[in-house]
Amino acid sequence: MKLVSAYLASAIVFLVMDMVWLGYFALGLYREQMGSLLAQPFNTAAAAAFYILFLVGVMIFAVQPALDDGGVPRALMLGALFGFFTYMTYDLTCLAVIRDFPTKLALIDIAWGTVVTALAAAAGAAIGSKF
Repeated sequence: MKLVSAYLASAIVFLVMDMVWLGYFALGLYREQMGSLLAQPFNTAAAAAFYILFLVGVMIFAVQPALDDGGVPRALMLGALFGFFTYMTYDLTCLAVIRDFPTKLALIDIAWGTVVTALAAAAGAAIGSKF
């Protein structure tokens, strides 16, 4: 029950924050920076797979270690690191292989991934520690 609750808490925080970010704050930025590269409509199956699997990674690399030792502060730190390295991998790969991929967008995306993953991991550890 602990891990299921932690996963759900992480998922809710990540999804809500990401939907607000993508839907209200970053949508114009993505349209401006990526133009015709944006899928219309977006690939729902790929998005769902990302969220499900990414949050499994958050659990493995941030929440579970924090529940074992260190609590919410450790989850926040490990979540930030996991978010940084995963988003950085994606964005730097895009910069390396996609012609004219916007550097500005890559830097913003790495920062966003670091923050949202840290907060999602902290939420998961906070809820998971209640069980």
